[in-house]
Amino acid sequence: MSLVTYELEDHVATITLNRPEARNAINGALRDELNAAWDRFREEEDAWVGILTASGDVFCAGGDLKDGAGAVGTFGGTFWEKPTINSFESGMELFKPTIAAVHGPCIGYGLTGVLFCDFVIASTEASFRFPEVTLGVPTIVGAIRLPHRVGWANAMELLLTGQPMSAERAKEIGLIWKMVDPADLQAEARAWAKTLTGAAPLAQRATKEVAWRSADMGWVESVRFGETMRKVAGATEDVAEGLQAWRDRRPPQWRAR
Repeated sequence: MSLVTYELEDHVATITLNRPEARNAINGALRDELNAAWDRFREEEDAWVGILTASGDVFCAGGDLKDGAGAVGTFGGTFWEKPTINSFESGMELFKPTIAAVHGPCIGYGLTGVLFCDFVIASTEASFRFPEVTLGVPTIVGAIRLPHRVGWANAMELLLTGQPMSAERAKEIGLIWKMVDPADLQAEARAWAKTLTGAAPLAQRATKEVAWRSADMGWVESVRFGETMRKVAGATEDVAEGLQAWRDRRPPQWRAR
């Protein structure tokens, strides 16, 4: 049985954590399959939008503490020689739109992965937690990412207490983008993914990359980088198609080329 499933339909790739008997805790084998799924999504030309979700009643119970490869991952070299940017949740450069569809508890490693998605759609029964400080260890990637997402004090609420946060509170602070009834979660995620596929995929990726990279740039550098990306995207077939479709008053047929 695959610990992570990958399904591609109508330009939408659904990546599903599939270890429900262990509450989707991340062991070494699951981590390897998850990394491979994100690599496939990044490289597959027909995959324009990604959905991260999970089977069973728990989205993710965090790293499997019985398996060190699941808890901290594996990578070449020692941690002082190279950063562990070797996966989606640790900061893989991926500029395709991503959606997290979250139900039940979303803990530790699972929450770190969710934080890297552009849109978090969660059921009213979802909850979120970084429990590391209750085990005597620090949260690292979550601590880097979360304050930019929800603000300082809201981030510290999760990071420094180790206590679970309800879906209602997560929606209030902006961690959740949209909250829905549990029965509607998957349909809502798929509907939003379909909406995203209506736009030009290469233009989306260029826009997201500008937003991502310019966060660490000054204004002049940001504008120069953005204008460079505009020229790169302007040379694609999709731009010609978009303009022609506008002239013809018809929906464009994107090809991601």
